[in-house]
Amino acid sequence: MREAKITRRTRETQIELYIGLDGKGKTVVDTGYPFLDHMLNVFSWHGFFDLRVKAQGDIEVDKHHLVEDVGICLGKAFSQAIGDRSGIRRYGWSIIPMDDVLVQCSVDISGRPMLVFNVKGGDEVKYSFRDFFRAFCNHSGFTLHLNVLYGEGLHHTLEGIFKSFGVSLDQATSLEERRKDIPSTKGYIEEV
Repeated sequence: MREAKITRRTRETQIELYIGLDGKGKTVVDTGYPFLDHMLNVFSWHGFFDLRVKAQGDIEVDKHHLVEDVGICLGKAFSQAIGDRSGIRRYGWSIIPMDDVLVQCSVDISGRPMLVFNVKGGDEVKYSFRDFFRAFCNHSGFTLHLNVLYGEGLHHTLEGIFKSFGVSLDQATSLEERRKDIPSTKGYIEEV
């Protein structure tokens, strides 16, 4: 089973994270921030990832440190769990409706960290969750495009993003039986 365990301890956060890529979407998540827990649960469920997260942070100061650091750990875990990238599909994408919101997500396991974040919203979206995805990209080496095509409302916007992110990552990290080598004409994808 392709899996990884990451531990991160700073003055701001303490995080233990486990990911199993070939799971069934089973989660045990407790970050101390119920909305983040909900987003990680829908991500895991729709991506078929087994995910355990135990985290705490200085949320009395701001939720940003916790949200960003969980993104760092999740990125490292994905990079570690897929190993040398042999046999993966590499690309994944989805368009997911969440009531009035329509979200598009595209992933390339390229070894070149990049986030394109075309999402409108308040500070929680612009800062905490944009930085979650930026941290994920920087520590996984993945390219990620997130586009909210239309719709309003913080909850539905973020829930649509996390569902689409899970579906797209499931595709990109899935093993392709027709390809045993690294999915690049260069024969190499940078590991972060």
